[in-house]
Amino acid sequence: MELATTLPYAEDPRKAVEEIVRLEEAGLDTVWVAEAYGYDSPTTMGCLAARTDRVRIGSYIINVYSRTPALIAQTAAGLDAVSGGRALLGLGASGPQVVEGWHGLPYDRPLGRTRETVELCRRIWRREVIEHHGITDMPLPPERGGKFGKPLKFLNHPVREEIPVYLAALGPANVRMAAQIADGWLPHLFVPEKARRVWGPSLDEGLAARPAERGPLQIVAGALLAVGEDAAAARDLARPMIALYVGGMGAKGKNFYNDVARAYGYEEAAERIQDLYLAGRKREAEAAVPDEFAELVSLCGPESYVRERIEAFREAGVTQLNVRLVGPDPVRLAERVKGWL
Repeated sequence: MELATTLPYAEDPRKAVEEIVRLEEAGLDTVWVAEAYGYDSPTTMGCLAARTDRVRIGSYIINVYSRTPALIAQTAAGLDAVSGGRALLGLGASGPQVVEGWHGLPYDRPLGRTRETVELCRRIWRREVIEHHGITDMPLPPERGGKFGKPLKFLNHPVREEIPVYLAALGPANVRMAAQIADGWLPHLFVPEKARRVWGPSLDEGLAARPAERGPLQIVAGALLAVGEDAAAARDLARPMIALYVGGMGAKGKNFYNDVARAYGYEEAAERIQDLYLAGRKREAEAAVPDEFAELVSLCGPESYVRERIEAFREAGVTQLNVRLVGPDPVRLAERVKGWL
């Protein structure tokens, strides 16, 4: 199992880059750069490429609506070039809250858009001539007669013809697609003890249709990690994140994270968290997060307990433990955790 971390949305990117430089020395394998409706991720990823030598750098996630597939492919190829072949492309449909509320775009056909974006990116990196006739194309005015300009192929020769593509997916159809076509899967709010019950059938169906040459599906999951006799209190830091996603990332009846919480068996809590959050009572929503939920998505406690949690994630199929290192010395903590993997 590899060790990864994700840069939070709201951190100062310059300080975050400095920390990743130190964590790389401690053995960090991958850094994922989050993007929602704050700073863009490619800017920080380019800075990371310039300041690091070994760690892989991934987007977490670039949504498939606000950039064209061609621009996504260009960005990933550019990052791969400046990093010397260390890029990972994390893609996802995001949700209506970000796509419609922030970007002002209709949230339509998320599965088709995601699949088409992956296919086009891979074709572009292979320098195939690209003609536009897909669902991600902007409609042309009638006077153009539905005809696009001259087909083109990528101007540069990419460092790699295949940049690993990881898909963020939660719903059954989306998870099935990720298991079939992606190099890796990025689930959120992952509870290893409950994951099989929620996603097992979809993963099995997708893997059954997966081309052999794609190789094993990588799974990236984790959350807060803190070690110490009093570290269990650190899991309370997970409550704001859980409340934000379960309560605030979407509307009633259209919140994928709320659906996951319900599938885990927290139906009543999920409804209460959402009601409170949407009413602007965020602190109460955080307090409504079940203790068990906060504990099971985290890895916080004495060393023996944390190592047990790591094994639970491993047994659930996780190949890359993606954690936020909590404590006075994240670098030393990363060194310890790396030794347990």
